[in-house]
Amino acid sequence: MGRLKSGKWIQEEIIPNSHNGEFYREEAKFRDTIEEGGIYPPETGRYHLYISLACPWACRAYIMMKLKKLESVITMSIVSPHLLENGWTFKEDFPGVIQDSVLNKKYLYEVYQESDPKFSGRVTVPVLFDKKTKTIVSNESSEIIRMMNTSFNKITGDSNDFYPEALRSEIDQVNSFIYDNINNGVYKTGFAKNQDAYNKNFNSLFKALDKIEERLEGKETLVGKILTEADVRLYTTLVRFDPVYYLHFKCNNKMIREYKNLSRYLSNLYYNVKAFKDTTDFDHIKEHYYFSHKQLNPGQIVPKGPEILVPEIKIEKLNAGPVKNVIPPQESVFDEVGVS
Repeated sequence: MGRLKSGKWIQEEIIPNSHNGEFYREEAKFRDTIEEGGIYPPETGRYHLYISLACPWACRAYIMMKLKKLESVITMSIVSPHLLENGWTFKEDFPGVIQDSVLNKKYLYEVYQESDPKFSGRVTVPVLFDKKTKTIVSNESSEIIRMMNTSFNKITGDSNDFYPEALRSEIDQVNSFIYDNINNGVYKTGFAKNQDAYNKNFNSLFKALDKIEERLEGKETLVGKILTEADVRLYTTLVRFDPVYYLHFKCNNKMIREYKNLSRYLSNLYYNVKAFKDTTDFDHIKEHYYFSHKQLNPGQIVPKGPEILVPEIKIEKLNAGPVKNVIPPQESVFDEVGVS
């Protein structure tokens, strides 16, 4: 793994050092938007999405792309699951890789260099790239999925809204809690450099999972009675938990399948909403984490199990159709949960 410094690729450990053993995630550097009348207006075929099928952040964008029927509007490349000394690559060393059809680059960092020859920072996925100006519009997944939710509606005729105005405050609150303690919590636990940092983040992670378990009692979705971006953001972590995070990141208090509500919720999304299952590739997921993180797994041995990756729980299908008649937000979400 490595990073760009003033436009030059330098190698470094995939788990960077910090003064207190904590893992810190850098903020995304490209933060523009696609909008009518803006620098980057919505157009069919103009934008290209670079993703990894292994990465939970990238797969948020892939799920939203499917939910919003954008496959014919935005083109896409898929990197190899092997994240090694040259970072993300388009090397066809694993099934499912899709070459860079826009710039014909070998490495993702070269796409960053094309956009900004002096770029400094981590080279991450997803990347939303503008073919016309040959620049990166955004490499922030949370903002990319918001663009996909609304920016291309006039082109596709799809008015499904996964961030409805009446629920935005609650969705934002749920997203913040889940990001800090679960989405990034598994990384802060797995990439901890000392016991204190590990214990702190392990405890926060499982307190948060317990809280979400309570929240999902009698519910199919996180906010209201509709599918929202909050579900997209939580799903990509939950579906990787049992095959990867439980063992590889030492998040071994409980597996998701041991939670009544979380396991039902995950099963419902995976088996009953096509966009979720179609974007989940367990071969890429397991190959990436176990093969790429040589600091955690020096032998690069990829486990064969578990035999059942997502237990199927028979329940009614979610309503993933047009969002209408939005119900009011709940009175409280995470009041005084005591989780940092």
